[in-house]
Amino acid sequence: MTTVLIADDQPLQRLGSRMLLESQDDMTVVGEAANGSEAVRMAAELHPDVVLMDIRMPGLDGIEATRRITAAGDRTRILIVTTFDLDEYAYAGLRAGASGFLVKDAQPEELLAGIRAVATGDAVVAPSLTRRLLDAYVHHLPVDPTAETGTHEDARLTSLTDREREILTVIGQGWTNTEIATRLHLAESTVKTHVGRILAKTGSRDRIQAVILAYDTKLVQPS
Repeated sequence: MTTVLIADDQPLQRLGSRMLLESQDDMTVVGEAANGSEAVRMAAELHPDVVLMDIRMPGLDGIEATRRITAAGDRTRILIVTTFDLDEYAYAGLRAGASGFLVKDAQPEELLAGIRAVATGDAVVAPSLTRRLLDAYVHHLPVDPTAETGTHEDARLTSLTDREREILTVIGQGWTNTEIATRLHLAESTVKTHVGRILAKTGSRDRIQAVILAYDTKLVQPS
């Protein structure tokens, strides 16, 4: 059973999400938050598998709430729900630790699939769409203060093998596992193993965070 916390300042949006989720045999809504502060508090109390996080909420917004929830180190994963698929705040939310984002006019089956994917540790945003988002807004957002500058190599890359560094680079370029396997002449199972090791070595929560890492460390340059 996947437990979900709904964070949205619109009561009708929360009601609609609850009705949809509770129609599923494998999901249950454990709470509703009307703002970011409530979402942080309830996530700490309830430890949901997934938080459906709106971005624009009064007081503490969804981005800062996401940052605080993921910084707590709990197993809870964040799925951002935003109005526009190229909303600059969605990128900021991904950097804050969210595992993906969907638009509010997504089909019900897309939302359900997204929740299930996030709950099992997958990223929701397709790699190509992730890159489109990053390319559009990487120059308009604050620089990650944890990113290395100058000529010194980022510490997060030092433990990677040459092959892992190569695969991280193409992940940042939007390649899927199938494309990596085909173009680099590897078995797809081998690619999955490499991706898992890259995530573990770099401390990336999921594939989206690996894409952001590839940008932060200049392995990939915005087009």
